[in-house]
Amino acid sequence: MARPRGWTQAGASYGGGAAAGLIGGAIGRKKQKQNIDAAQQSGFELASPMALAVTARRLLSLKVTAPVGLGIGMKVQELVSAVPVSEVDSIEVNRLAVGKTVTVTVRGVPFVLEVGAGAPMRKGVADALERAKAAA
Repeated sequence: MARPRGWTQAGASYGGGAAAGLIGGAIGRKKQKQNIDAAQQSGFELASPMALAVTARRLLSLKVTAPVGLGIGMKVQELVSAVPVSEVDSIEVNRLAVGKTVTVTVRGVPFVLEVGAGAPMRKGVADALERAKAAA
């Protein structure tokens, strides 16, 4: 499960008081909008929450229900977007505190997603993209 980068920050309240929470929320919403806009610019659309999947031919964005935890209860609702793997430049996974960020570059335009620490992004989606590209 993934969300556009900035979602967690937009929804978080900080221990520094109400003003700090409002500022952090505004920064998170701005980050989230930047990533949604970048994905759209590349011709790929995001949902929140979403699943990112790679098939032999396409990178998919799937709208999913919010899971209870560790993906339990998550169900695919609809296909939101798809692009050929040949148009996906890269998927890069980086650790971030207790989660990960995933930078997806489609048609030269990068956008960032945030995922939980347990999400199999490096061994899952990133490797699946490389296998699909090698087979094409």
